[in-house]
Amino acid sequence: MGEISLTSVDPFVSKGTAKTFFAGIMATYILRFKKSINKDKTRIMKKLVAYKMDGLGNDFIIFDNREESIFLTKDQIIKISDRNNIGCDQVIFIQKDKKSNAYLKFYNSDGGEISACGNGSRCVAYLLMKEYKNEKISLRTKAGILKAKLNNNDLVSINIGEPNFSWDKIPLLKNMNNKNLKLKISNIEGEEMIGGFSLNVGNPHVVFFVNDLRKYNLQDIGPKIENHYFFPEKCNVTLANVKNKKNVKVKVWERGAGLTKACGTAACATAVSGAILKLNDRCVDIEFSKGLLNIDWKSDNNIYMTGKVSKVKKIEINV
Repeated sequence: MGEISLTSVDPFVSKGTAKTFFAGIMATYILRFKKSINKDKTRIMKKLVAYKMDGLGNDFIIFDNREESIFLTKDQIIKISDRNNIGCDQVIFIQKDKKSNAYLKFYNSDGGEISACGNGSRCVAYLLMKEYKNEKISLRTKAGILKAKLNNNDLVSINIGEPNFSWDKIPLLKNMNNKNLKLKISNIEGEEMIGGFSLNVGNPHVVFFVNDLRKYNLQDIGPKIENHYFFPEKCNVTLANVKNKKNVKVKVWERGAGLTKACGTAACATAVSGAILKLNDRCVDIEFSKGLLNIDWKSDNNIYMTGKVSKVKKIEINV
């Protein structure tokens, strides 16, 4: 676009008409300039290939960083995770690793990084096992190396590792009885219960065993407990109802994500805390709204989690 020449204004028209004419030219120029900028922005908008998967409704957007490095800002992760946009509980990045088949980084829907994600790890394990045409795989996370195997077409088992009960590793504010933090929660009828079993299974968790899940509003309880001063790094909150020694029904509030349809590490935390309190067996089914996760806390102290994963869906994301 050429420069605007002032001599293009007729010198014989009135001063007022000249101003109007000149203003009109400038307005047209600015409009074209803005359109040009917007066109450039559209041109540089990047399309990223990603994968969408879920484990019992606990859903993820997965980026493969092994060949091409993809960096997303906190705001971009929040935008992608928004249910009004694409929507997911966590965003996962797969990276090259010398000690395992891949290194995984996890981000909650609030953009904050977390150390582990059980269902997310199972989903990535499934994706990579299909790629490598192998029924076994190892994945490294901040919480350690996780070994996974494919039991049948969509049933994936993974070794989550050992639970940690040390107050400074959970972490808690100070040394206290992690089996009963004496936290108060109330049901919708105003009845109080005191409890809270806290432990770390890759992420900090607190579990409350209640008589009737329907009587508790986790959307109200969850954020209060997640942000309680007992937990310097916040925590995941689970309400659990023991149906029998082999089956426990749960609802989960994830730190940084909110209410979720399923959570693998919460299932592990529930099974372990219930076993210690002698409420359930060491091998137990944890029931979510969309299905079961089998948790087996073996005698070697390792926790094995088994459950279904969805098919892999390839998507494109504009950032």
